[in-house]
Amino acid sequence: MSEEKLMSKKKPAYPVNKKLDGYLHRYSRKIEIPIFYEDLLRFSGSVVVYDSEGADTLWVRVYYSDFEREEIDLSLKKVYSILHSDGGDRILEYLNVDAVDYCTFGNSKPFRIKIRNILNDNYTYFYVKKTDASRVYGLELEHMLSPYNLNFLVYGDTLIEEHIAGIPGDVFIEDMLPKCTEAEKAQLAKEFVKFNERCMIRLLGDMRSYNYVIVPVHDFDHVVYKIRAIDFDQQCFEGKLKVYRPQFFKENFQMVELVRTKLQKYSVDQYKIEERSIVAKRIISSGNRIKRLVSISKTDHISLDENINDLKLQIYELTKDMGFKRCKTMGEVLSLALDFVRRNYQDVNMSTIFDA
Repeated sequence: MSEEKLMSKKKPAYPVNKKLDGYLHRYSRKIEIPIFYEDLLRFSGSVVVYDSEGADTLWVRVYYSDFEREEIDLSLKKVYSILHSDGGDRILEYLNVDAVDYCTFGNSKPFRIKIRNILNDNYTYFYVKKTDASRVYGLELEHMLSPYNLNFLVYGDTLIEEHIAGIPGDVFIEDMLPKCTEAEKAQLAKEFVKFNERCMIRLLGDMRSYNYVIVPVHDFDHVVYKIRAIDFDQQCFEGKLKVYRPQFFKENFQMVELVRTKLQKYSVDQYKIEERSIVAKRIISSGNRIKRLVSISKTDHISLDENINDLKLQIYELTKDMGFKRCKTMGEVLSLALDFVRRNYQDVNMSTIFDA
């Protein structure tokens, strides 16, 4: 845990270059959509959205003129069909746009769309954001290197993301963590160690408690908790290695305390090695797809020169791999980091862990 200010500058949005655009087209991430982010900014007014306790959620519910609302609703329902179905119109008559919410907090300023099936009242969300190359790299790396698949679309300057269901980390820590059993707390500590390691390996930054969710999975005789990132715009940008390690954010203090009180150092080391090993296997199984993405990132401009210089030297101190000192771009740093994990941990097994 650190009291230093880890992030000092607001990250700029980086455009998607031609190579990355071609990659998105190749893997069916680039699809024409009937509405753009800028269209949703034409709202006529808004009201504050409060949670069940009466607290400001930092979201506002926007509304549009009658003339524009009909067109926007139809377009959003078509986006839902493209994202979650075959893109056809036959399901549109069964959908309703219940809410369009806008968040002015943070970098992305997203719109959150609530879509309801009028036949059974089931509903889901998706997000409309401005396209940012950092976020695209982050989403793709999450799709390939985490236990979870992600569904998103990019068209021009607009990014469509599916909703990631779960309990916001800050809400869980405040309201639910104190009610967890000791066994559940130990399991959460294990998951946080693995999550912390996974973020560092693939250089995903700013995983403060409100940027990830806790997902309870009900097994036949107990509940297992998983941790999922939900914000990916701090992929490969910051120059401090601590930014890529959730343990150093004060918002995660209680999770760090769980690790300290529930896990022995030997267990922490074991879980780190397990996570490195499984990420190495995912790198290998992703084959040409991750090779293409990383190759594109190596020539892309997605960070500041001072950040690149700072980070490569810090990772060199950690790994003693001279290759990091020669890196010129953040993509080269990412490439070497993933290659280091693949080379050193792809064949790790439990006997290696216990003999270490």
